[in-house]
Amino acid sequence: MSELGVLVKGVCKTYLSGSEEIRVLRNASLQASLGESVAIVGASGSGKSTLLNLIGGLDRVDSGSIRACGYEVDRLGEKGLTAYRSRGVGFVFQFHYLLKDFTALENVMLPALMAGAANRGAKRDAGALLERVKMGSRASHFPAQLSGGERQRVALARALVNNPDLVLADEPTGNLDEDHKAIVSDLLFSETVGSGKVLILVTHSQELASKANRCLRLTEGKITEI
Repeated sequence: MSELGVLVKGVCKTYLSGSEEIRVLRNASLQASLGESVAIVGASGSGKSTLLNLIGGLDRVDSGSIRACGYEVDRLGEKGLTAYRSRGVGFVFQFHYLLKDFTALENVMLPALMAGAANRGAKRDAGALLERVKMGSRASHFPAQLSGGERQRVALARALVNNPDLVLADEPTGNLDEDHKAIVSDLLFSETVGSGKVLILVTHSQELASKANRCLRLTEGKITEI
């Protein structure tokens, strides 16, 4: 078995909506090893994105623990969370969130520069990643000049530029046509699992979920194996 990359144990999360408490996660647990892909499916509003946000350090658990690629995520302070989000994890969302005034190359470089990389090294690494996701010829283009599938490939390269051990993908093909879905999903798996990383993805697409090593269902705040 590969080295354990992610371990989520007994996580609970409740939100307040007015005076009402909404229990989103109830004793949710999962684990994934380096080089493994895990798909999480479930109805809209079942807590899938919340779970990703907790694993990615974008939100805090109420109780339970999260260990991800050497980080005790639930115990990190703000400085530690910033380092984890910068170096330990890469995010790919349904919407690319590229900066419109930055070229594709500059968008990919940005996380590396923010993590302290020298400009020359960040540019080299970003350019190499754009080549790997078949976007090298579009490096100088701005997001408005790219198709939806191209923008999502740039977003994937951006998620990988700091070489994280964990990649979290939230509906990464949800906005794409069939041709671009196939291209992006193939690259997503080859560039993460194929490089020994953990990939945890949330999707409504059974086709995308079927490509993962394991598929989990989130229902009534709990995770079950399919």
